[in-house]
Amino acid sequence: MITPIANRYEFLFLFDCQNGNPNGDPDAGNAPRMDPQDMRGLVSDVAIKRRIRNYVQVSRGNEPPYSIFVEHATNLNRPIAKAHEETGGLPDEKKGAGKDKVEAAKQWVCRNFYDVRAFGAVMSTGANAGQVRGPVQVAFSRSVDPILPLDASITRMAVTENVKGIRSSAEIKKWEDDQPEDKLRTMGRKSLIPYGLYIGKGFISANLADPVHGGTGFSEDDLKLLFEAILNMYEHDRSSSKGLMTVHPEYTFVFKHVGTDKDKEQRARQAKLGCAPAHKLFDLVESKIPHIKEPRSIKDYGKLPTLEEIRLALPVGMEVYRMDKLN
Repeated sequence: MITPIANRYEFLFLFDCQNGNPNGDPDAGNAPRMDPQDMRGLVSDVAIKRRIRNYVQVSRGNEPPYSIFVEHATNLNRPIAKAHEETGGLPDEKKGAGKDKVEAAKQWVCRNFYDVRAFGAVMSTGANAGQVRGPVQVAFSRSVDPILPLDASITRMAVTENVKGIRSSAEIKKWEDDQPEDKLRTMGRKSLIPYGLYIGKGFISANLADPVHGGTGFSEDDLKLLFEAILNMYEHDRSSSKGLMTVHPEYTFVFKHVGTDKDKEQRARQAKLGCAPAHKLFDLVESKIPHIKEPRSIKDYGKLPTLEEIRLALPVGMEVYRMDKLN
């Protein structure tokens, strides 16, 4: 029997990027995303969730109940249609799906797709499987200090020119032989930052996981997989443009709401609703991170907050763990 989570959680993790582009901004020529007001780097929630999805897909083989709904270069109407086919057949094309049929399809999707159980999804297209509000929400990550975007020129030692009227390999080879060598090279650009230490934050609602009240069924096993994915998401997403990106396990903090009441039922309600505001929990960590003028590695920050320091400052009704040590 799958047990949905019964506690509210918040989590915070430190990750960094060396000589890479942690999250390109398509509105700025794919330059590193940043806040123009204070020049601090940003990484979107979408970028973080994409890498969580990628890790789950790689580590669990994209098989139910850990399939991925939002896959790269796919049509989301396909799994929605599949949900209806598995729960009684496709709805009438003219009348559409009734409420009960939409609900059955939605529940099927939640059972089979990890990212829907975690993040939710809008599935009211195609055959219609409704909308799901996910218990796991991720905020924009933000660098501790301002970043320095660089735009480096690079030389590409080959071209990909389409020459009108030339198609075969022999014709292309003849065209190559007729060109000066410098015409077969081209210039390019690569956006990067020398270094940035980022703070990632997330929230997990037990109420939105509870299937009895319309939640997704996000379980204790799903929770462990979420933190496994965050810890390893950059280990399986290497590319030259990303440089060296690392999540540091010793600086990952999971805040678990457990309650204080002596009455068991009341304590369970407290654990679901929470015992402290999220921003105060995050501030226990953020307030202890120093600001460095020109950081080049996480070592430049010296002494960063430890789990024991955070544990000593916790409000009542709270527990804190590392992501890789979650009970």
